[in-house]
Amino acid sequence: MPAAIKAEDIKTAPFDPRFPNTNQTRYCYQSYVDYHRCQKVRGADYAPCEYFSKVFHSVCPNGWVEKWDGQREEGTFPGNI
Repeated sequence: MPAAIKAEDIKTAPFDPRFPNTNQTRYCYQSYVDYHRCQKVRGADYAPCEYFSKVFHSVCPNGWVEKWDGQREEGTFPGNI
């Protein structure tokens, strides 16, 4: 059974001045792409890449992430990773 999540452990993505508007769609997409680029360049064990993972998991709808993961596996993802 998973451990209970404490209220102080719940955090959202910090402000990013590149995306000042309320609509966070671009922030979501860019964080997803940055995470996978970071892992590709630095390797899966590079801890600073986890920042991008936390951001896109916080900001992006789960359906989008699942769709993008499927597209990456099929080789049809539109982004440049």
